[in-house]
Amino acid sequence: MLHRAALSSCVGTSARCLLARVRSTASSNLLHFPGSTHQTARHWSNIPFITVPHMRSHGKPFAHRSELKHAKRIVVKLGSAVVTRGDECGLALGRLASIVEQVSVLQNQGREMMIVTSGAVAFGKQRLRHEILLSQSVRQALHSGQNQLKDMQVPVLEARACAAAGQSGLMALYEAMFTQYSICAAQILVTNLDFHDEQKRRNLNGTLHELLRMNIVPIINTNDAVVPPPEPNSDLQGVISIKDNDSLAARLAVEMKADLIIVLSDVEGLFDSPPGSDDAKLIDIFYPGDQQSVTFGTKSRVGMGGMEAKVKAALWALQGGTSVVIANGTHPKISGHVITDIVEGKKVGTFFSEVKPAGPTVEQQAEMARTGGRSLATLLPEQRAEIIFHLADLLTDHREEILSANKKDMDEAEDKGRLAAPLLKRLSLSTAKLNSLSIGLRQIAASSQDSVGRVLRRTRIAKDLELEEVTVPIGVLLVIFESRPDCLPQVSALAIASGNGLLLKGGKEAANTNQILYRLTQEALSLHGVRDAVQLVNTREEVEDLCRLNKLIDLIIPRGSSQLVRDIQKAAKGIPVMGHSEGICHVYVDSDASVDKVTRIVRDSKCEYPAACNAMETLLIHRDILRTPLFDQIIDMLRVEQVKIHAGPRFASYLTFSPSEVKSLRTEYGDLECCLEVVDGVQDAIEHIHKYGSSHTDAIITENEQTAEYFLQHVDSACVFWNTSTRFSDGYRFGLGAEVGISTARIHARGPVGIEGLLTTKWILRGENHVVSDFSEQGSKKYLHEKLPVPQTSSS
Repeated sequence: MLHRAALSSCVGTSARCLLARVRSTASSNLLHFPGSTHQTARHWSNIPFITVPHMRSHGKPFAHRSELKHAKRIVVKLGSAVVTRGDECGLALGRLASIVEQVSVLQNQGREMMIVTSGAVAFGKQRLRHEILLSQSVRQALHSGQNQLKDMQVPVLEARACAAAGQSGLMALYEAMFTQYSICAAQILVTNLDFHDEQKRRNLNGTLHELLRMNIVPIINTNDAVVPPPEPNSDLQGVISIKDNDSLAARLAVEMKADLIIVLSDVEGLFDSPPGSDDAKLIDIFYPGDQQSVTFGTKSRVGMGGMEAKVKAALWALQGGTSVVIANGTHPKISGHVITDIVEGKKVGTFFSEVKPAGPTVEQQAEMARTGGRSLATLLPEQRAEIIFHLADLLTDHREEILSANKKDMDEAEDKGRLAAPLLKRLSLSTAKLNSLSIGLRQIAASSQDSVGRVLRRTRIAKDLELEEVTVPIGVLLVIFESRPDCLPQVSALAIASGNGLLLKGGKEAANTNQILYRLTQEALSLHGVRDAVQLVNTREEVEDLCRLNKLIDLIIPRGSSQLVRDIQKAAKGIPVMGHSEGICHVYVDSDASVDKVTRIVRDSKCEYPAACNAMETLLIHRDILRTPLFDQIIDMLRVEQVKIHAGPRFASYLTFSPSEVKSLRTEYGDLECCLEVVDGVQDAIEHIHKYGSSHTDAIITENEQTAEYFLQHVDSACVFWNTSTRFSDGYRFGLGAEVGISTARIHARGPVGIEGLLTTKWILRGENHVVSDFSEQGSKKYLHEKLPVPQTSSS
């Protein structure tokens, strides 16, 4: 690896370990480089193999989080609560090491990193307390004749003295940590006076630019050993005074034309009320003018400022053209990557922006979906069905408008050439697809009459005490889908039928089609005043950020590639994910298989729609079929259909010249390719499926009923078929109208998930002044636990 420090002026071991202490004063011994005030960027044109973000023209801050990855000059402000331990004596070494590592990673990417740090007072307090205790112990031992540390009290330590004692140790610690990454660090101590004196300001500016040019990370702190107490309301017109490290970071960032300030504190960001209060909600994006709606709590346990000071400094920096994010630097689960996550544009902390979106935030949309979903669930079943029937009619009535929008998406996708052929096919809509979609929606409407509020169980617990278990919606669903605009009305209809609120996140490749389909869905929902129940996310939220909304979303359903499903399963934080990561479906051709059935079923399973998750990926052949006319017919059919065959290990061993041997028996090809493997019999086929399959859909072709039943009972997959194509594994073909996806999970819903899979239950108990103590040994009542008949009609 090419180390950046090896390219800087700090070449050599001794130079890398050099502690450059630079003070911003106007004296003659100041480290100052004439003419450096015009040096605003490093130039690496003569250095090979290094790619750095381009220095952007400074003026306006970034409008969206996704743009933060373009930040080149970054200020990281470390609050006292981040740097110090909980007892306020000494430094949090683990956190500090993690922060240094992240800063080093960004520095080695070619960014220009600066640190504004607290901690000198806390570090000095630890050292002075140690010295005082040691001195007291010696005096006490001399006085009492025994070396015992009892009844000792540490006097209140003056902050300036602590800062003087702690500065050198704090900087030595930073130096040692950065040296591990071959990065030099330099200390700069400033006071408010250094910004009021024009000559000192120019010297400070020149020093910082020269340090950045030489790949050195400036570590800046207020000179607390000499700094006077902050004066209230001392801000100059348009200029923020240096009262604390928050205002120092803001002032430096604007002076240095930094792209981003990351302010790390001991809270997750800015809340709409004091953190810890019952109704406190984290503010994702904060806009100038919103401070009137925020109630600030008390300041941090340590440090000069509080959240109010941070917001004031952040807004001043934002006005000066620097973006700001306030985040938690102390949480053990996120502090190890909080800085890099912010720069990558992930939803961490509170992002300050001048650009207010036209529509609601995704958090607001989720809350709207929950409220709308609850209203939807209280409608009569006939009313929910009426909405779905109306949506089916709208799809037919607006067919030309939908197809026109879809053609625009198709043309853009083909021009950009970014979508593979299977994805292009999924993106495409046709009159036939829309007709099929409309029919499916009508099936959903017809079958939804008794879905919500259906009584599943009734029990008489005791006299006049009756218990019911009834179906209810899950809550708010997040459905993320790729290149499948027809998914939007299908999933919307299922959510409406089951009374769930719905958040939809479609791929940008189908943006035009999704927008018209969403508008029609909203029109249908307006029939009974519940248009908020379904929301289409149009903001720049990344999928990973949506998966973190565990307080707003109850279930995530991904519809797309196996990679998308795996990414969502990995990113979901406390939210269950319904779906399957892979569709490795098998067809087993038994020795008793019918010649006429085999080629038809295998062809349909593999070739009808090879990109589908229910398409056959592995063909298992009974070894007795090898070198028979049936085997030749299978191979000829696959050759005619242009299916590429990958030989499994056993099949390859039978051949002198075999096709390409399979790299893995656990492969989802999603194209006109499949693996062909040989097995000894049905038991061997089952063991192969359990070892290499994905529990999606597996089929057997045989005329032997006993063998077939054994296969059906012993294969542990969501769908197991006999003498049928794997392509039947579909909600529409099952008569569910549509599906939100196919689940291979072991709990709740499994297989094609329709309305039933989007429902859960709740218990309703009706009594007459019943209390548990009446049923104790000394009580007057007895449990009956008598099963009661379940009504056949909906109880709603």
